[in-house]
Amino acid sequence: MNNIRKRQIHLDFHTNGTLPVGNNFSKEQFQAALKAGHVNSITLFSKCHHGYSYHPTEVNEMHPTLKFDLLGAQLEACREIGVNAPVYISAGLDEKEAEKHHEYLVKWSPNEEDNINNWENGVHFHHLCFNTPYLDLLVAQIEEVMQKYNPCGIFLDIVSPHICYCDRCKSDMQKLGLDINNPEDMQKHAMIVFEKYSKATNAAIRKYSKTATIFHNAGHIAKGKHDIIDYNTHLELESLPTGGWGYDHFPLSAAYVRTLENKEFLGMTGKFHHSWGEFGGFKHPNALIYETSLSVANGGGCSIGDQMHPLGEMNMATYNLIGKAYGLIEQKEPWLNGAENIADIAVLSAEALTGSRDAGELSDVGANRMLLEEKYIYNFIDTDADFSNYKMLILPDTDGIPDELIKKINDYIAHGGKVIASGKSIIKDGKFIIDCGADYIGENEFNPAYFVPEFETVDGKTQYVMKAKSYLFKPVDCKVIGTGENPYFNRTREHFCSHAHAPNNPESAFPAIAVKGGVAYIGWDIFKAYAEQGHLIFKEIFAHTAKMLLGGNVSVSVNMPDRAIVTLTRQNELNRKILHLLFAHTTVRGRNTEVIEDTVPLYNVECSVACEKAPKSVTLEPQGKNIPFEFNGGAVSFTVPEVNIHQMVCIA
Repeated sequence: MNNIRKRQIHLDFHTNGTLPVGNNFSKEQFQAALKAGHVNSITLFSKCHHGYSYHPTEVNEMHPTLKFDLLGAQLEACREIGVNAPVYISAGLDEKEAEKHHEYLVKWSPNEEDNINNWENGVHFHHLCFNTPYLDLLVAQIEEVMQKYNPCGIFLDIVSPHICYCDRCKSDMQKLGLDINNPEDMQKHAMIVFEKYSKATNAAIRKYSKTATIFHNAGHIAKGKHDIIDYNTHLELESLPTGGWGYDHFPLSAAYVRTLENKEFLGMTGKFHHSWGEFGGFKHPNALIYETSLSVANGGGCSIGDQMHPLGEMNMATYNLIGKAYGLIEQKEPWLNGAENIADIAVLSAEALTGSRDAGELSDVGANRMLLEEKYIYNFIDTDADFSNYKMLILPDTDGIPDELIKKINDYIAHGGKVIASGKSIIKDGKFIIDCGADYIGENEFNPAYFVPEFETVDGKTQYVMKAKSYLFKPVDCKVIGTGENPYFNRTREHFCSHAHAPNNPESAFPAIAVKGGVAYIGWDIFKAYAEQGHLIFKEIFAHTAKMLLGGNVSVSVNMPDRAIVTLTRQNELNRKILHLLFAHTTVRGRNTEVIEDTVPLYNVECSVACEKAPKSVTLEPQGKNIPFEFNGGAVSFTVPEVNIHQMVCIA
């Protein structure tokens, strides 16, 4: 473990070659900004997307207007005040080299006209192919930085496996017997090139340091892709809520990476109103307080993105803003260090199962939102994970579970594990592959259909429209806790009724949810549908089914609204648990920018946390205030007087 620091800045510095660079840099002003921001680590630039170095170089070109070693001066300033400083090198983008060497460009299409249009149209950077001599240049740049500065880490940006139709890639594919018209072969070669890049760059770093951290940033941590993840010493989860990610993206990403062995991680947000590289954009302080609190509550450290002005002067308004968040994180660190997240539920990631983010993201997003809103504590896992540590396993809507994993799931069930399956998850070769007490019939020809619950819902027992695929089965020895009804007909140009779908046909009822022992099967793609539509009935189905299977066997119970978040961590060395309670009111501003501004406190939050024995104390932290509690039946109960964005409760 690298024990990466929890209060990091990612200092972007992508600077056009015509701008004046570094003229106003002052070591004292730089240090004052870091101190104001309570910063203990900052990623500094060796080379940016424009391709220029910010230090003297023999293997690249220093920025044309820079007159001194800016990187060296920044590193010296950091050393003097005890701030870590990993070094950033743009790897996949280098516009200067793209202009000089068109043969280095990634060619995204077999159609040369498309590639020409990609080059000529649009104001953007262009990806370079690592299967060209550009990789040799990049390795030389890395080695130069390692030799000159011996940094504590290297951050390599814009790197992931890319399909490429450049001459070198096409030639190599032909030599390997791969077909450029076969998508699987193209993906296979993309991975070959990525491995070539990763091995070469890691070797360049390790040639000079055995301890430097290494991170290859692709903007997304692909679930289940250990062959990619393992090239990193730690992970940085890029997740700017205002930049299109939204506020529930980070919990989903963190819920997976915290299950990986020996992989500490940072949650990477930004101080910007929108997204990366925005000069003059600022969040409200409450947004950064929430985002950094969300990161540590989910087991990570924090990284806040900034972009330095070309003149080299740090913006003090930015670091005063960051300081309001990091000052609080600094106070909380004694309850964060060495803490491990506790989870009751495992979600088998659809992305990990299918190997495709496109194929699996909706199922993962829907399950994540339901679990957040229902206040369950959970992890997302891949197929290599050990299920036995969890009380319940959720299978994704998608199909494709391999035979060896079916056996693993059935072993888990045989040892008392609970399983919720939905959609195609347990259907293979026209049969159910896990015993849910029913025989599979087939996919329903009607869409949408309707659901009639046999349990309490907010709006009562009625027909709820279900805008999702449904799957039919015949009960054998299961309990049916909900039925479906079809519409009179599907909506077509020749055959439609009113403005939307046809009404339900009461004479068309069919069983919809089967439960046998610890296994429940829900005959709709409920997770995908919830991600797309957010229809309450999908979550109500899940919530009732989960509660029925788990009973009271949960580690945490709280009375908080749907937008609130709860996590539970354990500091084993200190023999204590930390309950994290978070709540922020989000608002959409402009067209689609989700922001946090006003503080909306929650009062008198009732909590129950499973404990093997009565604790000695329950305290609000970092305030150090004791609160009364009761211990009864393996759980400690208490009331938190106020939650203002984030409140930690220490149970010791």
